[in-house]
Amino acid sequence: MPEPRVIHIEVLGQRYPIRSTLESRYVHELAAYVDQKMRAAAEASPSSDALGLAVLSALNIADEYFRARDQQRSSRGELAERTLELERIVDQALTIAEG
Repeated sequence: MPEPRVIHIEVLGQRYPIRSTLESRYVHELAAYVDQKMRAAAEASPSSDALGLAVLSALNIADEYFRARDQQRSSRGELAERTLELERIVDQALTIAEG
């Protein structure tokens, strides 16, 4: 694993040093996403302070994550069902072919 290094990011006009082993470009992409979410929260709740905006943004990002996780679980369940159905069809076809 590579050695951690300091990557400077900016969120809502504030610069932050981040120590990470991740690629610098990826960390900047993450920071840009968080910045976008915080700016959207600031537009929706202009009277909130930075901490309030951070909490709103974290909740929005957590909601996105939970929805994506649930969608993935649902997709896996549907795929398993379809796989079982295809297996049943193949078994029927093999039974007919042998008979």
